[in-house]
Amino acid sequence: MVSPDDRRIPLAEDELREVAAYAAACARSALPLFESISPADARPREAIAAAEAFAAGQPRTAALRAAAWSAYAAAREADVATAAHAAHAASHAAAAAYLHPIADAHQVKHILGAAAHQALAFESDAGGDGEVGDARVSWAAGLASATVREVLLRYPSVRRGRGRGRMSELLFALDGRLRD
Repeated sequence: MVSPDDRRIPLAEDELREVAAYAAACARSALPLFESISPADARPREAIAAAEAFAAGQPRTAALRAAAWSAYAAAREADVATAAHAAHAASHAAAAAYLHPIADAHQVKHILGAAAHQALAFESDAGGDGEVGDARVSWAAGLASATVREVLLRYPSVRRGRGRGRMSELLFALDGRLRD
């Protein structure tokens, strides 16, 4: 078995902040979808704000982690798929600050999870129209900076079919587009 120390990769704090900024921008795009369904629930907005604060130079704190978990709880409590995916995007945005410098494909979800979930939120809002989700993946790919792409390339690619369902498909598609 390979130890985690043998799979360590370089990851500077400024790169981690840029990944968090990317994830927050993706999640923020879907926030109006959540708020139109659950206007009284501020947890996704707070998670995105916490991710943006980290990206802007604030320290990584227990409050940031708590905000990620709170947005995750909002996603689990949502009765509408659109709201659930938008809240998951917010949760992933805050969790992006906790990307580990270990070469493991699971870590790719810390980089791209918010982007894939925002695509699912828009797709769901459009009645399950896959073209809408695909267009949002294209949008998210265009939003990724050179730094986000460089960080992603340090991690193994996600595999097609590794997960199940549309989330896995969108994550795989976005991963592939950013590696081209």
